[in-house]
Amino acid sequence: MNPRMSMITLGVSDLERSVRFYRDGLGLPQLDSPPSVAFFPLNGTWLGLYGRQDLAEDVGVPDDGQGFRGVTIAHNLPSEEAVDRLMEEALAAGATLVKKPQTVFWGGYSGYFADPDGHLWEIAHNPFAWVGPEDP
Repeated sequence: MNPRMSMITLGVSDLERSVRFYRDGLGLPQLDSPPSVAFFPLNGTWLGLYGRQDLAEDVGVPDDGQGFRGVTIAHNLPSEEAVDRLMEEALAAGATLVKKPQTVFWGGYSGYFADPDGHLWEIAHNPFAWVGPEDP
């Protein structure tokens, strides 16, 4: 396994809507992708969007994922202000606010939104350690 690259793939109910959300709403750059899937490079990983039914079929599980899926995706930023800005961008792009950004029990600052398919994203700032890539 190549330790330098991993990919998160989200099963989505409307690929075009999700591409608009991530590409146009959140500003992620989209890679050249076949029509049935969309890829977005992230720093150190990729985000893949794939039709939910097709993804469930590929995995060999039923397409009935209701409620909390036991998974969140976290995006860490260098400041509380950056968290607030990205949350505003996500909401303007069609995200649903799940938890308003706030100081949390461990001393950081974070909030949650759900994308158009209900995938939960935590937007966070950790004042004790930068967990993102090193600045160039």
